[in-house]
Amino acid sequence: MKADRVVLDTNVLISAALGPGSPPRAAIDGVRAANGVLLFSDESFDELQSRLLRPNFDPYVGRKGRLVYLAQLKAVSEWVSIAGAKLGCRDPEDDKILETALMGDADCLVTGDRDLLQMSSFSGIPIVNPATFLGRLRRE
Repeated sequence: MKADRVVLDTNVLISAALGPGSPPRAAIDGVRAANGVLLFSDESFDELQSRLLRPNFDPYVGRKGRLVYLAQLKAVSEWVSIAGAKLGCRDPEDDKILETALMGDADCLVTGDRDLLQMSSFSGIPIVNPATFLGRLRRE
């Protein structure tokens, strides 16, 4: 599986921030090791930021650490514009992730979201969980 251009869903990015040794964190590291690009839209990054900065994560990672993590992601990622298209995902909130992948010409979308995983692909873009993504990266 190519890791040139990858969208990591909000749930994966939050898990990566909270679990340094987790498969989601390894997915970020795998993209970077392959000299790949993380793709965001303003909408997908805003969702990540608003959720990650909620006080319920304070016991796991301090606010300052989460702000540093967001700044690091911002510094190494590529932004694409989306129009808020309705793409027919069972959860309409997931449409922004699909559109980010589509507009960013993503090679893969990595998620833990069941609604997205059930699709298995979108417009030729594979949709996989972090463990599957890592397994495919290792085989290449």
